[in-house]
Amino acid sequence: MSEMGSAFGSSGSETETMRHLTTDELAAGLSHVLDSPADLGTVDLIVRRPAVDEREELDAAELNLAEGVAGDTWNQRHSKRTDDGSPHPDMQLNIINSRVSALLAADPTRRALAGDQLHIDLDLRDINLPAGTRLALGTAVIEVTDQPHTGCAKFTQRFGLDAHRWVNSPEGNLHHLRGINAKVVVAGTVRKGDTARKV
Repeated sequence: MSEMGSAFGSSGSETETMRHLTTDELAAGLSHVLDSPADLGTVDLIVRRPAVDEREELDAAELNLAEGVAGDTWNQRHSKRTDDGSPHPDMQLNIINSRVSALLAADPTRRALAGDQLHIDLDLRDINLPAGTRLALGTAVIEVTDQPHTGCAKFTQRFGLDAHRWVNSPEGNLHHLRGINAKVVVAGTVRKGDTARKV
């Protein structure tokens, strides 16, 4: 697969010096986020996490049932939501609305720091994508799961406390501003610019 970007760290000077948006600035961008399409979205960014705190932006990626994104470390990550700490099968793919990630990052080069593998311009709310909804992305098909996706300490470090509070507020949870979780149900290839279509 073609690799567009380089690795990013979570503790370097880039994340320490970048100005974070305020709550008011984030709230001002909400209407644009809520204008995301309901039916035919677009895959705007594909990110692979080859190691902890590393990100690779891809032109295209293979999605498979064993790894989620081929070469990603999901299947090596411990989960607090499984009895034995193994990777959670319903948290294989993290998806964020691409308008949200663009707003949070301010600088496009920082979008991958969110940690989500797929940034899609699509309405992610339950009313539009309830758990069990399937999306075709290129030749792959994924399924939205019921596992919540919340901002963690690294998310706060990278985008600020106001951003953390914004995405995890009652309104943020309603609109899934932090994103949603999904799993691969049909392996295939997804490319940047592909349509995200309900099936």
